[in-house]
Amino acid sequence: MLDLRTAYTLLILFMGTVWPAYAADSAPIAVKTPAASTDRSAVLPLEDIRVFVEVFQKVKQDYVEDISDKVLLQNAIKGLLSGLDPHSAFLDAEEYAELQEGTSGEFGGLGIEVATEEGLIKVISPIDDTPASRAGILAGDSIIRIDGIPLRGMSTNDAIKKMRGPVGSKIELTLLREGKPKPVVVSLVRAVIKLESVRSRELEPGFGYVRISAFQGHTGEDLIRELDKLKKKGNLKGLVLDLRNNPGGILGGAVAVADAFLDSGKIVYTEGRVADARLRFDAKPPDLIDGAPLVVLVNEGSASASEIVAGALQDNQRAILMGRRTFGKGSVQTILPTNNKTAIKITTARYFTPSGRSIQAKGIEPDIVIKKIKVQSEESTDIRLLREAQLERHLDNPNPRAADKAASSPVAGEDDAEARGKLLNEDYDIYSALTLLKGMALMKHRGGPASLP
Repeated sequence: MLDLRTAYTLLILFMGTVWPAYAADSAPIAVKTPAASTDRSAVLPLEDIRVFVEVFQKVKQDYVEDISDKVLLQNAIKGLLSGLDPHSAFLDAEEYAELQEGTSGEFGGLGIEVATEEGLIKVISPIDDTPASRAGILAGDSIIRIDGIPLRGMSTNDAIKKMRGPVGSKIELTLLREGKPKPVVVSLVRAVIKLESVRSRELEPGFGYVRISAFQGHTGEDLIRELDKLKKKGNLKGLVLDLRNNPGGILGGAVAVADAFLDSGKIVYTEGRVADARLRFDAKPPDLIDGAPLVVLVNEGSASASEIVAGALQDNQRAILMGRRTFGKGSVQTILPTNNKTAIKITTARYFTPSGRSIQAKGIEPDIVIKKIKVQSEESTDIRLLREAQLERHLDNPNPRAADKAASSPVAGEDDAEARGKLLNEDYDIYSALTLLKGMALMKHRGGPASLP
């Protein structure tokens, strides 16, 4: 027989409590107590509950060590949520606090986004300029050991807790990597991760680059600030938006970024079982770069909120997507705080791109695919290439002024060969995006279409 205290605890667990809920973008959602229903699905499965209570009592009585009711019930809740999908989870007080720190832009750890896949802890993406990225951890790596301890079957939250620790402490990760016959071992030092979610630079005069590493509450404001910096340098003829290895984040941040480049049209809509999970977001003017050509870089590490932005810009024919197929996370999680400083993270909706596409478990296919390649410089040879002007008795140009005018085009001017060569060696994807962007800008300058069909 159960004691009164345990029975009361179980009753509370299964009858449920109405909690205030908060959407993925921190906007409050009102949760209403459901009205009485004759729907059989709303009736508590008493026989299954009896089985649970029986198992609970047997574990409490016969397990080799004495386990408190609190621990047993917390483990039951964890199992209930982790069995739903890879993104639903129970957050204890520490994990909930860490989640709030992460969305605010500062937290301690390695700077790595992970998820559980087929029993393995898989890297969605490392965050820029963190111990994980500096150690060479890649999207797609599977973490199989932490400090020599196997992780097979471990939940995502438990793995994250193992990777957290005092700033300055060392940790060793053992990774499985595609194309490597043996596990890769990397050593890292934990650090305070301060996320600057938006960074920018000028690739060439008139052509800007913006990198968004994660979507936080202030990402929209940060993007506006970085775009202002680029525009102050001169006329912005085109922009590369880099969303590679961006694991996502807050829904509101993604909507703000997509809205920055759209005058009108749908950005994203969500569908769920309850009314509060059915949302629609539309763009409002202005387009902050005034219709300048836009190329978006994506890859297999671009997930969730990144895919919302990429899908919105692709469906509205506002940008050309380049890179590789994205991660394919088309669901929205809601944080539901409890009354004891813990919370549950539960999948409440699926999101759809403006054209009605669900990218769940499929991802977004870029308009132009760039395969993973490594560029190596070619050794110089003794072969000298000649031009017409170097041949003896070549004909003179009958209209040299027209030729000079064409060469002085604001888009078709001579490239800085050294800078282009450096960019080619450092990041082939950005080099390719810039090349396409310049072609789009040239077409716009000549009065042709600024984007591809």
